[in-house]
Amino acid sequence: MTTYTARPIDPAALKDLRTADDADRPMVPFADEEGGAPLRCCLRRSEPGERIALVSYAPLRRWAAATGADPGAYDEQGPVFIHADDCPGPDPHGHPFPGAHRTVRHYSAEGHILGGRLVENVENAESSAAFDDAFDEAFADPQVALVHVRAVEYGCFLYEVRRA
Repeated sequence: MTTYTARPIDPAALKDLRTADDADRPMVPFADEEGGAPLRCCLRRSEPGERIALVSYAPLRRWAAATGADPGAYDEQGPVFIHADDCPGPDPHGHPFPGAHRTVRHYSAEGHILGGRLVENVENAESSAAFDDAFDEAFADPQVALVHVRAVEYGCFLYEVRRA
């Protein structure tokens, strides 16, 4: 079994998003009074009082621009939480945001959806094994270039995993 690394939003993209998001709207920071927002910059939940922002992000579009792919109608943009200011990034170990249903969506080198898999609501060690199994299954297909892990309830992008 291969070890897979969750990839947060790239620092260069974060810099852009903190000026204007992928819908060309300015970032509007706020203090997160309750905490718990899934931050895509550091792949953890926010703490009460942290300055964060909800921005529109197009992960496949940005990946396609860097690789020359043309996702066509598969290009999506949606809401993501980020820190309003620079942060140190994620802990590279483990799988972020366990404890809820997730979809592991498979994409080709052209940026087209090839399928996906539901990862059930599991915790800790079980969660890591379930995600690793889903990633093994995805990357066993040589046509799969990357996967997105998304929230089932809202469909929001959480993080990306690429072929090792």
